[in-house]
Formats: sequence, structure tokens, C-alpha cells
Amino acid sequence: MQFEKLLELYDYRFPEKAIAQCPASPRDSAKLLIYDRKTEKVFLDVFRNLGDHLPPKAVLVLNETKVIPARIRAKKSTGGKVELLYVGEEKGNLRFMVNRKIRPGEKIFLDSRNFLTLVDQKEGIGLFEPSFPARNIFGVLEKFGETPIPPYIKHSPLKEPELKEKYQAVFARVRGSVAAPTASLHFTKRLMAKLQKSGFDLKFVILHVNLGTFAKLTPEQIKRSKLHEEFYEIDPGMAAFLNKAKNQGRPIVAVGTTVVRTLESASDAKGNLTKLSGETSLFIKEGYRFRFVDSLITNFHVPKSSLLMLVSAFAGRKQILDLYRKAIAKDFRIFSFGDGMLLK
Repeated sequence: MQFEKLLELYDYRFPEKAIAQCPASPRDSAKLLIYDRKTEKVFLDVFRNLGDHLPPKAVLVLNETKVIPARIRAKKSTGGKVELLYVGEEKGNLRFMVNRKIRPGEKIFLDSRNFLTLVDQKEGIGLFEPSFPARNIFGVLEKFGETPIPPYIKHSPLKEPELKEKYQAVFARVRGSVAAPTASLHFTKRLMAKLQKSGFDLKFVILHVNLGTFAKLTPEQIKRSKLHEEFYEIDPGMAAFLNKAKNQGRPIVAVGTTVVRTLESASDAKGNLTKLSGETSLFIKEGYRFRFVDSLITNFHVPKSSLLMLVSAFAGRKQILDLYRKAIAKDFRIFSFGDGMLLK
């Protein structure tokens, strides 16, 4: 199938006003759509009542990655503005998404002392030699960077200090993501305590969100069935607990598509977590057989995206697009700061 025709299968219409510009307050007051895949029944509720809809004895798995201030507004030597998004390190050099074409050898200034020199640029990604040690990048981002909210959040009333707090899960711990695992944003400490009191276990893994999660799809990725690589890690003790829970028949609920990709990347053919860390380029689309994940908590995703393909693989493309239509008709808010969905 042609690339464009394939993407059109994952397209849907929505009003501009449906795009959430800031999160619900409090976070767990977001709306929640529940879809039972066995009965095909749909329920509408509020996220703080999540526990009422989870399977008994379920184990929730969350991504404890922490968003870094990855967006930098810099200047060329001519004074022209350049916007950069940090996406990784490569042999002492740094990779950034760049919003314009730059000549090799050109310097991009963060301030009068700190600059980046372009080595190479391909498909909007620039490889830069930094004037500072590459290992210091997180400190540099803390000084010069901003919260990397997605470009479709154009009218957020939140200022940078508020964004830094709200575009971050309350349990975020290990820095490394350039976008938030957005299903996590609905959780409050109050809700987490309530879920644990109700007999649900909450366990944590890490996947540092990068291009594999949010970049636009390319024909090459469809052809190779691989996305950009992202680093994931599961603590051995955590993996042992999850393997035991799975073997006992306890439902495994992935909180977000990044957790799905982590657990499915780590699981072997028998459905046991054995590959506990590494880079994953796993591209989950229709026809994929899930090995470890039983239920999924997720947001409403951008049309024609790998994330929409993943949730379609989990619950069926036509069913997902129908659920999206129903949610939008009920004034659900979509995308990163939007409302949530439980697919069980």
C-alpha cells in the first residue's frame, strides 16, 4: 500500500478547540473514556475514578522518565533566530532537531560563550560539535532550555515555570525525555495512594521519550517496520515482580504507549521480560501480537501517527476511530494535555 494511502487510514477530523492547551486541574479531574474490548461497551467517567474500571488485582506499570528542558532558542552569527530541540548525543557531538537549514561549519550561539558548530544536517536533524563537553548537556539545557511542549499547543496560558511543573508526571524521577509520556500526566499522588489502597500495584520502568515516540512517520519506517531508537530500562527486581504477576494471571496495565513499547521490547517469545535494557525501535501496528500488556491507559493521539497505529493494533483501527469520534462529540480534549482513555 502506498505510504500516503496508509496514513489516510489513520486520519480523523477534529475541531481546533478540542486540542487541550493546558492540563485539567487537578490532574485527575480529566475525563476518562473506558472501552471494554470483550463486550465492546463504552463508559464515560472521570480519571480519579480509574480504580472503579480496572480489572481486579491489576498491576499498573508507569514510565518514571523525567522531561528535560530540551528546547533552545538560539541565534546564528548573523543574528537570525534558530530553534533547537535536543534529541541525543553521538560520539562527543550533540543531535538537535532544527527548524531551518544551516550551513556546515556555521556556529549557533546559546550566549556569547557557548555555541554549537554544525557538522552535518539530514532530514531536519543537525549533528553539532559543542563548545562545551557534551557530557554537560543536561546542565546546559537547565540554563538555556525551555519545556519542550508540542507545536500544536499554541495558546497555552501557562508560563515557563508552570509548564515545567505541569508537563511532568508527579512521579517523574530519571531525566532523559524530550517529550512527556502523556498518559502519566493524569496521575496525582492522591490517586496513586487510592489505587494502592484498593489493592492495585504500581510499578515503574523507564523509556526516555525521543523521536521514536513523537516524530512524523516516514516511508522508510513503514518499509522497515522500525522507528527511531529510544532507550529503555527495567530494574531486575521490577522485572521479576512483573514476570511473577503475569504468570499468576494478574492483568498488566500499561500506563501509556511508551510503557507498551518498553514491556513488549523487553519480553521474549514466551512472554517473559528478559531483555531488560537497550535501545528499542519497535514499531507496533495492526497485526502485532501483544506478549505482555493486557490493558492500556492512553491519551487521544495525533492523526497519522505511530501512536495511533499502536492503539489501533491494541483495540482495532475502526473501533479506535469510532471511539475518537464519540469522545470528540462529548467534548473530550485531545493530545498531550488532553483527556484519557482506558482500553481493557
